[in-house]
Amino acid sequence: MRRSANVAAVPDIEPEYLVPWHPGEWTVEDFFELPEDSGSRVELVDGTLLVSPAPAARHQRILRRLQLGLHGAIGSDAELLPGVNVRMGDRRVLIPDLVIVTCPDENVVYFSATDVLLAVEIESPSTKVQDRILKRELYTEAKIPYYLLVNAAPRPVEATLYELTEGGYREITRSTDGKLSLTRPVAATVDLGG
Repeated sequence: MRRSANVAAVPDIEPEYLVPWHPGEWTVEDFFELPEDSGSRVELVDGTLLVSPAPAARHQRILRRLQLGLHGAIGSDAELLPGVNVRMGDRRVLIPDLVIVTCPDENVVYFSATDVLLAVEIESPSTKVQDRILKRELYTEAKIPYYLLVNAAPRPVEATLYELTEGGYREITRSTDGKLSLTRPVAATVDLGG
């Protein structure tokens, strides 16, 4: 068949990442056998994989601001790390955008939820519901003491810090005009940008 001169040929494009066929539920062991650098964020929740696209530039700029703003407030008994695996039992592995862990300088494939003092999620259009509802509930069940949820959509950026109580997470502080002032779990002020 001849193609018209004004119609461009569509090249055969292989996706950068394919989730391999897998019978039944995924286990933590199966999860850790997946390729490491897929370009997507792959997490495990109750035997099911959650796949999210790589974050956009605005998301990454906010992440950088958080890292810079929190870095100096972290003591020698903790460490600030972006995008690490957090294992939460036998059927869950999440990858928060940023964590403070209480076991600095560990060279591990994953941290246990009991090692995490603070989990941070920066909402993206594709992860908004997961971050606000699903991950908040999963972090509550895992008893992670603090959860920081950042909404990147408005200008200025909005952030809310939650502390774990017996009844679940309770809001303890909220950003004002793009600035987040914390007294716990660390004392810091972060300019989240516009």
